[in-house]
Amino acid sequence: MNKKTESNSNFKKYIRWFWIVVVSGFAFIMLLFLLAGVGAFGKLPTFEELENPENNLASEVISIDGQTLGKYAKENRTPVRYKDLPKNLVEALVATEDERFYNHSGIDARGTLRAVLKMGKGGGASTITQQLAKMLFTKRASGNIFKRIIQKIKEIIIAVQLERNYSKNEIIAMYLNKYDFLNQAVGIRSASRIYFGKEPKELKIEESAMLIGMLKNSSLYNPLRREKMVKQRRNVVLKQMRRNKFLTTKWKDSLQQLELGLDVHRESHSDGLATYFREYLRDYMKKWIKNNPKPNGDTYNLMRDGLKIYVTLDSRMQEYAEEAVQEHMANLQRAFFNEHKRNKTAPFIDLTKGEIESTLNNAMKRSERWRKMKKAGISQKEIIASFKEKIPMKIFSWKGDVDTLMTPMDSIRYYKHFFRAGFLSIEPQTGQIKAWVGGTNYKHFQYDAVKQQKRQVGSTFKPFVYATAINQLKKSPCDKYPNTLYTIPKEKYGMDKDWTPQNAGRSYGGERTLRQALANSINVITARLIDEVGPQTVANLAQRAGIETEIQANPSIALGAIDLSLYELLSAYTNFANKGQRVEPIMLLRIEDKNGTVLQEFVPKTNEVLSEESAYVILDLMKGVTTSGSGVRLRSGWTANPDKVVTGFPYLFKNPIAGKTGTTQGQSDGWFIGIVPNLVSGAWVGGEDRATHFYGIGKGQGASMALPIWALYMKKCYADKNLHISEEDFARPANISIRLNCDEVEETEETTPEKEEENTIEF
Repeated sequence: MNKKTESNSNFKKYIRWFWIVVVSGFAFIMLLFLLAGVGAFGKLPTFEELENPENNLASEVISIDGQTLGKYAKENRTPVRYKDLPKNLVEALVATEDERFYNHSGIDARGTLRAVLKMGKGGGASTITQQLAKMLFTKRASGNIFKRIIQKIKEIIIAVQLERNYSKNEIIAMYLNKYDFLNQAVGIRSASRIYFGKEPKELKIEESAMLIGMLKNSSLYNPLRREKMVKQRRNVVLKQMRRNKFLTTKWKDSLQQLELGLDVHRESHSDGLATYFREYLRDYMKKWIKNNPKPNGDTYNLMRDGLKIYVTLDSRMQEYAEEAVQEHMANLQRAFFNEHKRNKTAPFIDLTKGEIESTLNNAMKRSERWRKMKKAGISQKEIIASFKEKIPMKIFSWKGDVDTLMTPMDSIRYYKHFFRAGFLSIEPQTGQIKAWVGGTNYKHFQYDAVKQQKRQVGSTFKPFVYATAINQLKKSPCDKYPNTLYTIPKEKYGMDKDWTPQNAGRSYGGERTLRQALANSINVITARLIDEVGPQTVANLAQRAGIETEIQANPSIALGAIDLSLYELLSAYTNFANKGQRVEPIMLLRIEDKNGTVLQEFVPKTNEVLSEESAYVILDLMKGVTTSGSGVRLRSGWTANPDKVVTGFPYLFKNPIAGKTGTTQGQSDGWFIGIVPNLVSGAWVGGEDRATHFYGIGKGQGASMALPIWALYMKKCYADKNLHISEEDFARPANISIRLNCDEVEETEETTPEKEEENTIEF
């Protein structure tokens, strides 16, 4: 055999082996695809799973004006449809992640070949569809090259199946809805809201580019930790958009000069609007879910099923209410601190050293720290010792959280200094709750002062005594009673001793009309009234009006010697503004599933409590509270100033307002309920313990403690004309048999010490 023949033979041998290797390699790859397709390397998704890919979808709380108040979520994910994505976001995604997205069927042949040749070391060149397949149905491969190849094969198979079952637009939406952008921002809607405070469709080009840049590695490109690096990555995305002709060079250059422009709005449960309300709603939803299974019998999952919970709260009114509480309470707290600077027993008034120690020890044993240590099996002696050792902690202040070293026991005492507050606002005609503020800071004070807490209500209960007298006996605001001490014998109502209440200012003499008596909270006249109508009759009316707490029928309830929640009290007051008709307060409008199917709609229950005439007369009486009584500062008054304790800015309300202040014994609780025709709102302020209070009635009364919250809130509501809060008078019934306008001029009431303090105190 000559050399030429031998050379030709060798060439043919090489060619044969080349094709054997190629064909075998191709056959091997086909075999791998076949084996992967039948599940040899792990289960692939079924058609049903492709149609309904499992997602953890956040359940969303949506206000009556269409704003998201918060979410309940394992992952903070709320999906959006493709039509709600801005064009610039889609362009940035395609330009950066998959330039040939619209030209392939799930697999980019060029990119895949490159990945094979580089053995996956060049990044894999996955298409958007493959990346979605990986997020939805496969786990990240680790280990040898063979496992990574199998991973890629499974991604390709699933990607092809996804392309067959979904449109390109649906795949883009699914991908952006699934990706974790960190900082509790799972999905594009959460990312848009958390990083820029807006909905996705409102994103600017540079904002979309930043979010798309994070897709490469959100842990690395975290805008809250590596802003400079994230800006560089954003500019790469803008460059890709220019390359794909979505931007001009000039436009791209201009956008690359901009800062990130972050506007962070965290969405943890302790952040955002209506935190106390959302926590109460969470408990409500747990009970609702238990009683309302899915059509197939399964139980809804609040954290994963993407329920839409439409509530009656108005996000604007909720924001105004929270601002009003913050503004006034920061001011009030400064006044309290100033008053107690040199008081070594602060914040406890009139307690002995032993009582103070007992109060702190009880608080220690109720603390979360105590509970966790006890559960861990630590002895009581060691637990108590740990409360006396300084540790690093973050504590609340009105200027922001403060990092400090403090013993847990000192922190308990520190927090006892802070007043708590609750505020609630209800539309009486519909029963819809418009604002719910359970405290000043949910992170540090989690006890809800609206529904969870019950405190003595003081004089705010008096309108129910007057309403009973008007409704039962047709009493007129012009009827006069002697302003003298009045004793109810113990035998009459089975009491332990005779009951002789006193006026707060210890001022007596002459006669007063019922209008004057309610306006100035004259106790002795209220005592006469409840003796006329009977305590049981008053209790019956109050409970028909919506007070659920059992009321002991004794005369002392006339002065508010009963513990009620702000929710109960305000609920009962709405009857006066709604012509005597009770509309049960509601917080829910409807609940929908993730597909928008209505699961339940909510309609309040109604019943008649008073006649329309009686309801109007009691409103007429309560208007006197704000024109000449304990709430008169609404007509002049003082508003909170963030820089000073003593201020002189007037409220200057001109419109008709019915209201009632309340102050309990020792100034432990301050209340104010204010009513205009289409809104009933109320505030409570007090310490966690009744021993935490101001020394005197001046700063400690309801007109100083609680009324300013109502005033600040209503000022903000009236300034927002879109809310349509009424400034008109209450609608007068057509025929009124009860005398309202007295023939003679009511004698001017002598100013009592209490009233004098109310009218001159400035802070």
